[in-house]
Amino acid sequence: MNTQSSINRRNSGLMRQFALAVALAAGASVVAAPGLTDPAYAQKRDKKKNKEEGKAQYSKEFVEAYQPLDAAIKAEGADIAALRPQLTALAQIAASPDERVATGSMLYNAGTTINDYQMALQGMEMMLGSGKVPAEANGQYNFAAYTLANALNDYPKARSFLQKAIDYNYSTEKVSTADLEITMAESYFSANEFAAGFDYLGKAMAARKAQGLPVDEQWYRRGVSVAYSNKVVPQLYDLVADWLTDYPTEPNWRDGINLARNLNDYEGPEILDLLRLSKWAGVLTEKQDYLYYIEAADPRRLPKEVKDLIDSAYASGSVSKDDIFVADSLATANSRIKTDQAELPALERDASAASAGMRTVFAAGDAFLSYGEYSKAAGFYQKSLGMPGVDRNTALTRLGIAQVGMGDYTAAQETFAQVEGMRMPIAKLWGVFAAQKGGSGTTAGG
Repeated sequence: MNTQSSINRRNSGLMRQFALAVALAAGASVVAAPGLTDPAYAQKRDKKKNKEEGKAQYSKEFVEAYQPLDAAIKAEGADIAALRPQLTALAQIAASPDERVATGSMLYNAGTTINDYQMALQGMEMMLGSGKVPAEANGQYNFAAYTLANALNDYPKARSFLQKAIDYNYSTEKVSTADLEITMAESYFSANEFAAGFDYLGKAMAARKAQGLPVDEQWYRRGVSVAYSNKVVPQLYDLVADWLTDYPTEPNWRDGINLARNLNDYEGPEILDLLRLSKWAGVLTEKQDYLYYIEAADPRRLPKEVKDLIDSAYASGSVSKDDIFVADSLATANSRIKTDQAELPALERDASAASAGMRTVFAAGDAFLSYGEYSKAAGFYQKSLGMPGVDRNTALTRLGIAQVGMGDYTAAQETFAQVEGMRMPIAKLWGVFAAQKGGSGTTAGG
C-alpha cells in the first residue's frame, strides 16, 4: 500500500523545473535592452535633449568601453568567458539608467550564453534597477531573475523576484500566474521551510477561492506529496480534506484514506472506522483491506457487519471463496448472528437503565451501529459521552458515523469536528464525506 507512489504515478509532469530553465524563463534566449539602440547613435540623437537636461544618457567613457566590447561579443566564435574582465569593468562604470540597462542586457546575454548564472543575474538586476524596463516586460524580467537566483540557491532573493512576477500577473502560453504561485511554495519546500511553504500555499488557495476561481488539483497533489514525504501534520490532513472536497474521485478517496493509515500506528478500532469509511465511500476494493476489516470487526463481536462485508467482497470478486480465513470468518459470523440478534433486546434494556455502566452503554452503541440501527446507536454513544472512563474520541467518531447513517449530515460534521488526538485524521475524512452526502441529499449506509 504505497500511497506516495500512487500519487506520483498520476502526477507525472507536476514538478515544473523552472529553476534550471533559465533561457525559457525569460521567454527567449536573448533579452534585448528595452528601447536601446547603439549608444553612440542614441547619444547623437538625444544630444539637444541631453544638453538641455545637463547630463548625457551615455558618457563618452561608457561609449568607448561599450562599443568594442559589444563587437567582440557578437563576433563569430567569440570567447565570451575570456571577456569577463571587460564585462566587469563596464559594469563598474555604468552610471546612468541607460548605461545600466545597456550593460545589464549585455551581461545577461553573455551570462546565459556561457551558463554563468551569477553574471546573468547581475545583468538582470541592473536592468530591473535602471527603471528603464518597459511596464509590459516587468513580469518577464522578474521571472527571469527568479530562475537565475533560484539556480544559484539564493532562495530569499529568488522569492522576492518571483513575488514581483506574480504581482505583475506574468504568464505565458506554458506558464500561468497560478504556476508561479505553486512555484513560490516549491521554493520554500526546496529550502525545507515547510511551515512557510504551506502557509503560502494555503493563502494562495484561499485567494483563488475568494475570487471564484478553481484550485488546480496539481496544487493539492504537490502539497499532499510534500507533506506526506516529510510527515508535516496537521497541514497534510487539512490539505487532504480540501482536496477531497474539491476533487472527490474514487482514486483520491482511496489515497486520502491510505495516507491517514500510513502515517499513523492505528490499531483495530481505528482501522475499523477508517475501513468503514472506505466501504461507505465505495473505495473498498483491495483484498488485503477486506481482510483487515474482517479482523478489526471480528465475526464473534460484530457478526452481521462481517457477514455483510464478506458477502459484498464475494459479490465484487475482490475476495475468492477459496480464501480459508474469509470462509472461516463467514462461518463464524453466520453461527453468531442468530444468537447475537436474540441478545440485542436485553443489551438495549441494560444499556438504557440509569444504572448502566459505560462499557455496557458503549457496547450497545457498537452493536446497533453494526446492525445499521443508527438512531439507537447514536443515542447510546451520546449517553456514553457523559460517563466517566469513556474514550471520548472513539465515542465521538462513532456517534458521527451513526449520524451519517441517519442522514443527519450537519450534526455529523459538528460531531466529527470535536474529535482530537490520533483519531482526528479519521474524523476529518468522515467530516468531508458527511459534507458531500449532505450536499447530494442522498442517504449514507454501507
